[in-house]
Amino acid sequence: MATEQIRQMVNFILQEAHEKANEIRVKTEHDFNLEKQTLVHEAKLNIQDEFTKKEKDRQIQERIARSTEVGTCRVKKMKLRDELLQTLLKEAGAKCAVVTRGQNYPQLLQKLIVQGLIKMEENEITVFCRGEDVDTVQTILEPAVAEYVDIMKRESGVTLKPVVVLNADRSFDLQESTYGGVLMTAIGGKIVCDNTMAARLSLVYEELLPSIRAILFPDSTQ
Repeated sequence: MATEQIRQMVNFILQEAHEKANEIRVKTEHDFNLEKQTLVHEAKLNIQDEFTKKEKDRQIQERIARSTEVGTCRVKKMKLRDELLQTLLKEAGAKCAVVTRGQNYPQLLQKLIVQGLIKMEENEITVFCRGEDVDTVQTILEPAVAEYVDIMKRESGVTLKPVVVLNADRSFDLQESTYGGVLMTAIGGKIVCDNTMAARLSLVYEELLPSIRAILFPDSTQ
């Protein structure tokens, strides 16, 4: 009888141990699966975040590259336009050089000197010109001064006696790049009137530049 009771107690203990072990196993598997799901979910979120970040970086890099390309093309376009405008200016300068070889150039020089005298309103003025224009300027200088005096007397009733001389130092003659015309100074060079053909051409060019651009580049907003 005692043996049977002991055997029953042992079987009960073994059953309890088996059930307890099974309970522990089930709980362990459940906790493991739950932890695994959590880790997988977190990994997915991390992957999605990383993908989103990389996609944003890619889009930013694409915008930067596109902006850089647009900027580069714009710079090239502006450079080509500037080169075309400079070529146009040089061609106009070449035509100015042709004018200086014409028969009316002495009269033009005289008008430029008269205009310079009126602008400067000084009594002592030095005139500079190209080396090849020296003889012509010497010929028309006196008539130019006389015309200036006549204009001022007619307009103001005052008879002026300006001293206008041609620069005697040939090392200071104007460069060929001026295309002709004269440069006039007073008070030791403190007052300057640039009436060279290049200066006049530059003024006209600046005034007409918007119109020139509109003609050459009608589709441009620049």
